[in-house]
Amino acid sequence: MSKPADNPADPFKKALAEATRVIADDPEIGISYSVDPPGLTGDAMRLPQISRRMSREEVLIARGTADAYALRHKYHDGATHSRYMPSGPMARDLYEAMETARCEAIGARTMPGTAGNIDAMIGAEAARKGYAQVTEAADVPLSAAAGYMIRHMATGRDLPDDAQHAMDLWRGFIEAQAGQTLEGLDDSLSDQAAFARFARKVIDDLGYGDQLGEDPDTEDEDQDDQSEETEEEPPESAGDDQQESSDEADASPEQSQDDMQDAAQAELSADDLADMEMGEEAELPEGEAPLEPPPPAPHSEADPDYKVFETEFDEEILAQDLAEPAELERLRAYLDQQLDPLKGAVGRLANKLQRRLQAQQNRSWEFDREEGILDAGRLARVVANPTTPLSFKVEKDTEFRDTVVTLLLDNSGSMRGRPISIAAICADVLARTLERCDVKVEILGFTTRAWKGGQSREKWLAEGRAQSPGRLNDLRHIVYKPADAPWRRARENLGLMMKEGLLKENIDGEALEWAHRRMMVRPEARKILMVISDGAPVDDSTLSVNAASYLEKHLRDVIAMVERKRLVELIAIGIGHDVTRYYQHAVTITDVEQLAGAMTEQLAALFDKDPRARARMIGIRKAS
Repeated sequence: MSKPADNPADPFKKALAEATRVIADDPEIGISYSVDPPGLTGDAMRLPQISRRMSREEVLIARGTADAYALRHKYHDGATHSRYMPSGPMARDLYEAMETARCEAIGARTMPGTAGNIDAMIGAEAARKGYAQVTEAADVPLSAAAGYMIRHMATGRDLPDDAQHAMDLWRGFIEAQAGQTLEGLDDSLSDQAAFARFARKVIDDLGYGDQLGEDPDTEDEDQDDQSEETEEEPPESAGDDQQESSDEADASPEQSQDDMQDAAQAELSADDLADMEMGEEAELPEGEAPLEPPPPAPHSEADPDYKVFETEFDEEILAQDLAEPAELERLRAYLDQQLDPLKGAVGRLANKLQRRLQAQQNRSWEFDREEGILDAGRLARVVANPTTPLSFKVEKDTEFRDTVVTLLLDNSGSMRGRPISIAAICADVLARTLERCDVKVEILGFTTRAWKGGQSREKWLAEGRAQSPGRLNDLRHIVYKPADAPWRRARENLGLMMKEGLLKENIDGEALEWAHRRMMVRPEARKILMVISDGAPVDDSTLSVNAASYLEKHLRDVIAMVERKRLVELIAIGIGHDVTRYYQHAVTITDVEQLAGAMTEQLAALFDKDPRARARMIGIRKAS
């Protein structure tokens, strides 16, 4: 069978990822390509997908998006940005648009090559929004026009035609209201704090000063004044305390002993009184004041402060309950057909793993024992020296006996296409392989039931938009193959990953904690949990109303808990995303085609008896 042709877009995607890391000045930033909307969250970047055709338009948009995110990552400080963030919605939009334009303008000045790429991205976005056909300023967001104007003034470059038209509709108004303030743009461009104050002044000039909220600089001055007043206050009680200390020091030993006895009696009396009160409460007849209910259990064992707005709409569901049997059969056939060329390579790796495990199982012996099976290889010593005692050997239980392996697969939208297909077929083949070696395998997936929050967000909106509600989406945890189910019965279920509309958001921390809880109730002596993901936790609904690192922090807390307990061996594989920042034992692959080899090598490393070989394999870090 001929080898399938490589994706012609892969070399470009790899080159773009490396160039983006250089521009961002961060070699560890994770970069993935997805049909989902692009985004930048923490140390992860999601870029537009590039098809095999590699049309000029999609290449330019991808390059422009990558440059824009890389410049924001390099020149933007989240703490400073949050400190000066306005409280009102319109003021926030203006503030965000001007800060984005600032980062891109600095990049255009220091790295002119980025300017053309970002122009292409801005032009495509303006065309998509139909700015060319707009005739009234009210049909263009003022924030978009303000961002265009800041970038135009800072770089001196003409904007793409559609964006230029949008800016021109608002230009007269902006210059009339904030023209004098805008003259100070160059003085503040390179200092984010100074630019934030500049942006707030522009927002005030444009008539949205009532949405700015408190001035953070004024609040800092008030706090400094209060601190100075506190420092200037004389410690009035210091003399009294010193006098009391002196009096106590001068007291006689007999007086001190009497005081101690009095204190002990007082303490005893208090204890007796407490016992009497408890006795009286115990004698109260039934029907009196009930005990207070215990506080609700925390949503996360790893972090008691982790909040979830609503769990009513979460679901843990079997894969066969999400599709009809006929549809599962059709999806499985599609998966087999799509990845038929890959199955041979994956099968060879799986057979190699199986031979390795069976070799350990068949040849694991302990020698020089006083009883057991006679060691025929040592009989020569007895013949040479009849006084030498006979030597026996016993078969040793191998490390992979009585073992369960859980494969936890990221079912987020960014995995759509070839990544989820290869993950499904690798999980399928490895489950079959390990089952032959008497190792039980569980296959789980995690996503959400809806985009943008689902029913949880609707309830939050109806109840008044509480501040910092915590996780704000409906979880969907899928069981593709229970550990006790044979592979042949779960084979069709893995086709569900090909179902259109299944893959949505990913909340990794709760999924990992869920998989860990399932493993803890298993009877096997050894438990191995392998996580396969292509990005950091991302849920737009949750991150829009909580701290930007809310989900990522919880993931780190859960990983720390699992590794601290040491009851489950945790390993991870990142597809185009550096998971070594989170997991102690992890490997990052740059191409999804490497997934089969990475999975088999990681499992072989854990099952390997030789500690040096295990350290060599688990220590591998493939630079992304």
